[in-house]
Amino acid sequence: MAHSHSGDHSHGHSHAHGHAGHSHAPASFGAAFAIGVALNTAFVIAELVFGYAAHSLALISDAVHNLSDVMSLLLAWGALWLAQKRPTDRHTYGYRRASILAALVNAGLLLLVVGGIAVEAIDRLQSPTQVAGATVLWVASLGIVINGATALLFMRGRHDDLNIRGAYLHMAADAGVSFGVVVAAIITMATGWLWVDPVVSLLIAAVVLVSGWELARDSVNLALDAVPRDIQLPAVRDYLASLEGVSEVHDLHIWAMSTNETALTAHLVRCGGADDDFLHRVCGELLHRFNIQHPTLQIETDGCACKLAPAHVV
Repeated sequence: MAHSHSGDHSHGHSHAHGHAGHSHAPASFGAAFAIGVALNTAFVIAELVFGYAAHSLALISDAVHNLSDVMSLLLAWGALWLAQKRPTDRHTYGYRRASILAALVNAGLLLLVVGGIAVEAIDRLQSPTQVAGATVLWVASLGIVINGATALLFMRGRHDDLNIRGAYLHMAADAGVSFGVVVAAIITMATGWLWVDPVVSLLIAAVVLVSGWELARDSVNLALDAVPRDIQLPAVRDYLASLEGVSEVHDLHIWAMSTNETALTAHLVRCGGADDDFLHRVCGELLHRFNIQHPTLQIETDGCACKLAPAHVV
């Protein structure tokens, strides 16, 4: 709940810190990560076995690509576990920001995968290779099922948590790659056109590039303490300025503590100072309207010159 330490500040300041409820949504994704890692590890082993048996470079290279996805799932899972750990005297917010770092690394992995697919596809276009049709078809079909099912496990959390979105995009991209491989294998088996496989791969790479780029942009912004994409700072400022008795809002900052928790600090100039009801109500509204879980408000009385009031001072 919100609490205030008001009273004996010589400048008439009082501070409120709001905990009007947390959305620790990712706690329920532990099982999803466990299932995803187990399924995809089994699939990597199957791809390697059948790839060597069928002398298929496509399957072997896809197995290596899928191994990078197992690593990305483990990375996101580890960040999720770290984010649950309690704060310490050294890390007073705990390890919540590990989820932002994981999203950033995952975005980098996605972009590397795109590069790998593109290089391989261009190489194949220059020197077409005979595709081991039936084996590739069945293993890639299995890939659609496994990657698609894993993506579905993370689907509901992809809008609320960038780290979960990273896991979802990886698995959805893989399902797309496997679907492309199936389509290309069918067309190639029917027509004998060897260029279909690399062209489909390039189309898939383009789709993965778009989603990977978005994830990279959002996670870099969060790492740089930017306002999360789903929060409009002017709307928050207007709400705070409209509060009863508030004549000025300054030193307003909104940033991500993790991929699913947002913090805010602001100074409000309010005649008569603060009272608990006011602080509780504002913190509750910030959570309800903007999904800001950690607001800290400093109330200043009229006539108190705050050195952080000018817009250019941070």
